[in-house]
This record gives sequence, structure tokens and C-alpha cells, in this order.
Amino acid sequence: MLGRLWQVQILDGERYTEAAVADHVRHIAIPAVRGRILDDRGRPLARNRAAMTVSVDRVALSRQPDHGRATLRRLAGLLDRPYSELAGRIRLCGPKVGKPCWAGSPYEPIPVAEGVAERDATQIAERPEDFPGVTAEPRPVRDHPRGDLAAHVLGYLAPDESSGGRPVGKDGLEAAYEADLRGRPGSRDVVVDSAGQVLRTRREQPATPGATLVTSIDARVQAVVEKALERAVRKARKADSGAAVVLDARTGRVAAMASYPAYDPDVWTGGIEPADYRRLISAERGSPLVSRAVQGQWPPASTWKVVSTAAAAGSGYDLEGRYDCPGSYRIGGRAFRNFEGADLGTMDLRRALIVSCDTIFYRFAHELWPREPMQRMARDFGFGVRTGVDLPGEAAGRVPDRAWKRRQWEQTKDRTCRDAREGYPGTARTDPARAAYLKAIAAENCAHGYLWSAGDAANFSIGQGDVLVTPLQLARAYAALANGGTLFSPRLGKEVRGPDGTLIRTITPPVAGRLPVPARTLAYVRRALAEVPKSGTAATAFSGFPLGKLPVAGKTGTAEAYGAEDTSWFASFAPADDPRYVVVAVISQGGSGGDAAAPAVREIWAGMYGLEGKKPALPEGSRS
Repeated sequence: MLGRLWQVQILDGERYTEAAVADHVRHIAIPAVRGRILDDRGRPLARNRAAMTVSVDRVALSRQPDHGRATLRRLAGLLDRPYSELAGRIRLCGPKVGKPCWAGSPYEPIPVAEGVAERDATQIAERPEDFPGVTAEPRPVRDHPRGDLAAHVLGYLAPDESSGGRPVGKDGLEAAYEADLRGRPGSRDVVVDSAGQVLRTRREQPATPGATLVTSIDARVQAVVEKALERAVRKARKADSGAAVVLDARTGRVAAMASYPAYDPDVWTGGIEPADYRRLISAERGSPLVSRAVQGQWPPASTWKVVSTAAAAGSGYDLEGRYDCPGSYRIGGRAFRNFEGADLGTMDLRRALIVSCDTIFYRFAHELWPREPMQRMARDFGFGVRTGVDLPGEAAGRVPDRAWKRRQWEQTKDRTCRDAREGYPGTARTDPARAAYLKAIAAENCAHGYLWSAGDAANFSIGQGDVLVTPLQLARAYAALANGGTLFSPRLGKEVRGPDGTLIRTITPPVAGRLPVPARTLAYVRRALAEVPKSGTAATAFSGFPLGKLPVAGKTGTAEAYGAEDTSWFASFAPADDPRYVVVAVISQGGSGGDAAAPAVREIWAGMYGLEGKKPALPEGSRS
């Protein structure tokens, strides 16, 4: 016994002491200060500010006779918060514990309220006997000094259980560059007694602040774009949403990206309220959380004709040839019409783009069918796949073809054939003619819906039917047209810099491909689009604009939508003779391209270059 006692206490004493202490050592993570997000001129878009934060020591509360319930009730009354909210925030997360709960260490202060008024914080500090285990101190929280500017680009932070309940990037650049922005957490090892009371700190490793993300976004250009987009949506009679993109055609960098309706990203600070979250995802309120620039998908309408022109030229049609533009073009038993049935006479492809003749492209599609050169060209322009932009949740759009048509038919044929048999009883009671039409269409689709018809090809040629694009996809396609054929994968991130300002890495937009289109064809299309604001479908929208100072090239698009107003598009680049930027705008239910989107783009160009009495947003200033 004496020998064993000597061995335990003397020979192995140090080992047993370390083991005993280890049983009572608790590891606490120390969060790092999140890095800033700046625009390309160094102006902050997202940063940190000190906010008075109230935290609760859960262990201290548990040692109180009523386990802290009275303390929490007094605190709830002081902060004017429900008791249940505070009690929920300090619950430890687990398999049977729903949110809210705390996923971090129970031995560190648990924040229960941020942005607390100074007078309330003072009361907590001056009355420790009423608030034992409660502290109030400044802590960094995410701040957006420009309000809701670029909200969809920046994204937001939200608590994450895998990170101990600490906020992490959940959308936008905050999510895409989370690894850079979050920094490296520190750690603290504390020794606790059997009751969980902290006795001393054994070891501490300080946190490393997050890196700074410098973006290609220009805050002034972004503001111009957002204001023009909002005005365009509000001005259009039935418009409900929209998006706009400004892209550097030479580099693939995004200078501005806007979506409407927008929201204030500070709504996420301290945890979003359920009512606010419901509002952000509410379709009735326009789903403000959706970034329509990268997630919104619409038929591109006549902006698509640059693709169809390149495909036609590549298939042997003469760019300088003369083609009839009748009021309608018949395919089988159906007449495919020009806009408002206009007969525009004979013209070359340059004029067809300027006045946006549909029937010439119907003819091309019909004659090329059942081959699919227009689909191949669309994919070469980057449609039907994600652009690879450094933002999460990007939509891929859609380039429909024969294979897609069959897959779609197989997925929907049961429902389609049921509609063909049973009809549409609800519609029949209010609109018998419409119900009969729908039943006939369902019968046709049930029997032959897997076939890629000449009519499908005709619709595809003018950007109608089942083709879908995002505003960013259209912008990068027009950038490739403008820059001579280089298709970029766009980037918003420009540089990552350390907390001390040293450059960690430069972010360069990758080249995703090259357009298989001769330089002569691209130049021909660019010259044609330069005439659209002068004498074509955008002439009214650009009437009086100083095209001599800033020649703008572009293409309108008016996409039909059953049961809703048309979708308005305008895709453009400038200066037309030496393109630098691309500006694309879409207004959902905005009407024709010349009525809503083109005026919005005009306002953006004027604001960027300081025209029409505006102060230039671009650092290079006004063109004289």
C-alpha cells in the first residue's frame, strides 16, 4: 500500500494532476473580427461597428436559487423583450431543442440583445445585484454604411450551429468569401470547478482578424443603377420587379449589379425577426430576398437576335443579302407575326436588327430546322449554363432543344394527357373559349409534345418560347460581342488584403471561352446595334440623348408573357466605337423594351458619364 501510494503521489503524480485538471478544463472559442468589404475605390460597403451588446453568463444563472428566472424577467422588462425570447437564446442547442438556442460553449457569455440603448446598458452595469451574471459591453456587429446599397451583392450574416452559433455569410459576397472574411478564431482554455464556476484561465490564443475584400463594384455607379431601376419599375404601370447589370466588357468585372425590390441588410443584425423574414420571401411583396440579376430568369426576346444573326451567318446566310420582312410568316398551319403585324419590306440583316424584324428570323429558323445551329451558337455565347460568377445561388437559364423537349414531355405527360381528357372545368365556367383552346393544346402536347417542331425553332430564333436567360448571362454575352469574342466568367471580388492592408491575392475573371464567330460578323452586328438608339426600336427612348458624346449601341426586347404584361429588356454597350462597359436592364411586366428598360439604361449611361446635367459617377468623368 505504501509503495502504491508513493507511485501515485510521487512517481505518477504529475500525470494524475494533469488528468484531473483536464477533466475540469473547458475550451472557449474567441471569435475573430470580420473583415470589411470595400468598393473598388476603397469605400466601405460592409464593415463592423461597436454596438452595445447584453450577454448572459449561463453558469452564473444556473447557480442562482431559481436558476436565474427572476434575473431574466427583470432583464426582459428592462430591454422590453419577451421573457421567452431571452430564455430561448440561452438554451443549449441539441437534438430535441428547437431554435432559438445557443450552439456555442456554455462557459462563455451568451449574447441575447444587440444595439442596446446606452441608458439600459448603464442600468445593468450600475445594478449588479439586480442583474447577476449579466453584462453589457460594446461588441463588433456588421454595419452597412450605405444602407441598402448593393444588398443582394453583399448578402447577409446569420447564426450557424456548425460555427458555435456565430454569424457566418449566408448569401452574396459574405457567403462566397466567407473563408477570407471570417478570420481565424482564437481560443481560451479555462479551469472550472465542479459547479462549473470559472477559476482561472489556463491558456489563451488571440483571434486573427478577417481579411478585407476589395470588390469591382463602384458605389457611385451602383447608386445610379439602383435609382434608375427603381424609377423604371415604379413608372411602369404593372411592373413588379427588375434587375440591372453593369459589366466591364474588357475585363469581365462587375461594376454594378442591382435587383428590385431591395431590402436593408441590417435587418439580419442580431438575428432576424420571423415577421421580417416572411416579408423578405413573400411573393406578394415581390420576394425582396431574391437577387434577380443572377437568379431571375426570363425569355430574352429580341435581345437574342444577336445570337440568331451569328448562327445564320455561320450557316451560310449573307450578311449583306436582301430579305423580305412580311407582316407574318407561315409555318404549317400557324402564322408567326411581326410585332403588331407590320410589313417592313425588304432589307439586309443590319436593318433587320435595327427595326427588329421577326419574320426574317422565323424564316431562317424554319429553313435550318430540324438542325440546331442556333442552339449551338446560344451555348457558345454562354447561355444554358451558369456564368460562374462569385455569388451563390446562380441560375443556369435554359437553352431548349430536341433532347430537352423530350425530357420535359416525359416529366409532364401524365398531367398533360389528363388535362386533354378532362379539360379545364374551372376555366370553362368563366371562359369557355379559353378552356377549349387549352384542352386542344393539351391534346396536341399529349400526343406530340416530345417533338421539337419548326414552330419551336421559330420561337427560339427571336428569344421567345421556352428559352430563359438571367440578366448577368445576357450582359456577359453582350460583353463578348463588344470585346471581340472573349467570354468571361464575371467576378465581383477584385482583391483580398490582410488586416494590415498587404495584398494576399488578386482575383482575375477567368476566360470561359471564345465566340466561334468571325470578327467581321461581330463588327457587323456592333455597327447595326449602334443605329438602334438613333433610328431603331430605342430611338424614342434615346431622343435628345447626346449620342455624339457617348455613342450607345443596344438592342430592345419585348418578351410576351401569358396572363401578364410583357417583359421589357434593353441590352447595350458603350462607347459603340470602342466598347468599355455593358449595361443590361430588365423590367418584369414593364411593357415593350423601348418603354421601360431602354429609358432606365439611358439614365444609367447618363449617370455613369455625367451627361444630361448629371455628375459623373465614373472616375474617368464626363466625355467631352
